[in-house]
Amino acid sequence: MTNPFVHDFTDKVVAVTGAGGVLCSDFAKAFAKAGAKVALLDLNEEAAQGYADEIVAAGGVAKAYKCNVLDKESIEAAKAGIDADLGTVDILVNGAGGNNARATTDNEFHEENMPEGTKSFFDLDQSGVEFVFNLNFLGTLLPTQVFAKDMVGRDGANIINISSMNAFTPLTKIPAYSGAKSAISNFTQWLAVHFSKAGIRCNAIAPGFLVSNQNRDLLFESDHETLKPRGQKIINNTPMGRFGDSEELLGGLMFLADEKAASFVNGVVLPIDGGFSAYSGV
Repeated sequence: MTNPFVHDFTDKVVAVTGAGGVLCSDFAKAFAKAGAKVALLDLNEEAAQGYADEIVAAGGVAKAYKCNVLDKESIEAAKAGIDADLGTVDILVNGAGGNNARATTDNEFHEENMPEGTKSFFDLDQSGVEFVFNLNFLGTLLPTQVFAKDMVGRDGANIINISSMNAFTPLTKIPAYSGAKSAISNFTQWLAVHFSKAGIRCNAIAPGFLVSNQNRDLLFESDHETLKPRGQKIINNTPMGRFGDSEELLGGLMFLADEKAASFVNGVVLPIDGGFSAYSGV
């Protein structure tokens, strides 16, 4: 007797955008270990190719494709390559996204007589805000437009988006990123309804706070052990009292993608956050 809760994606084709990064490359590796043929899409093709090579060296099937998620022609070109090399995509993971310093304030709260040079809400750069919103929202919508056409009517076809803790309660300093991730959660629910008669499920994961090379200096002092005030606030508001590990996202991701385990799960935004989103702070 087979265990229906052991994830098996044999013969499935999975496309992961943003796969040149550490987090989304981990997603790609997990699907490959479960038998899927994985397409790693990223604007940085060299980085994606490095992770694809790791998968192949471990016995998996993977290939990297250069892809700009804000350029529909680029996405369509990547899709044509995937169709020819691996087959039609069954599962799309919209992992591309991120923040930008131009859309981030220096201060948590607006106060009078702030130090000169402080970047306040009033100093946010419009192009920076547009970049962050477009990267996260349009960078999810456009790949979905391209890949979902061939998913209609396919058994087990589904889409997984990447939301954030910001979508539940916005964090200070990052209004554009918070707004964009809130839009991702809403869009996930919209897609789930829109494609519900076409056999495509759509869900999202909302990661809690992980330590990465990108945010390490924001969370820790130079010794990489002592928490800065912002890092300590996060720990204080995470009931489990620690940061998460990227591998701890994989169980939720694989569950949502698995048609056997999650066949009736649709339109869900799954927090994987150590209890952060459940805690009022009191």
